[in-house]
Amino acid sequence: MFEIIAVTDRRLSPENFLDQIKAVASSGVDGIVLREKDLCIEEYEKLALQVSAVCEAGGTNFIVHQFIDAAEKLRSRRIHLPLAALEKEIDIKKKLSGVQVGVSIHSAEEGCRAAAQGADYLIAGHIFKTQSKEGAEGRGLFFLEEIAKRFSLPVYAIGGINAGNIRSVKDAGASGVCVLSPYMQSARPAALTFGFRSALQG
Repeated sequence: MFEIIAVTDRRLSPENFLDQIKAVASSGVDGIVLREKDLCIEEYEKLALQVSAVCEAGGTNFIVHQFIDAAEKLRSRRIHLPLAALEKEIDIKKKLSGVQVGVSIHSAEEGCRAAAQGADYLIAGHIFKTQSKEGAEGRGLFFLEEIAKRFSLPVYAIGGINAGNIRSVKDAGASGVCVLSPYMQSARPAALTFGFRSALQG
């Protein structure tokens, strides 16, 4: 199944952040990554408790970002990590038994390192120009296709994904996408997800 994962940035949310999360959680996405890198662990865990409850009520997966201790406390089924964090926590697979570990990569070399450390899936980016990486060119579909062909792990594309390019991302071999700004800023997340699903079937 091709997954659509929403990624958070509460600074981009035009309304109350938890209200936006409720709308996104019930929009048909397959998961929500709580990616709030500016928070300390205590602040993150407090917010994560609220967001995970919203995700559960909305029937979508809650995914921790970066904070390994939070994933352990909340018994999260998945966690997204920077490569450096995975390499620092060499026993993470033992500490988070049964948890799927996704790792952000920006090159084939980083993909090799992530795979060697036991990553369960890769998040490759950024693929297209994106608001969150202003001024930086995307690595493109050729890069995505190279990563998808080189590794047996599922690969998720991130960066500039929209209804106009999501089908090409799937065709390049991606198992899913991670989408940040559109979900944080949309007044109609359900319509956004519907557009994505429709484009994938076209």
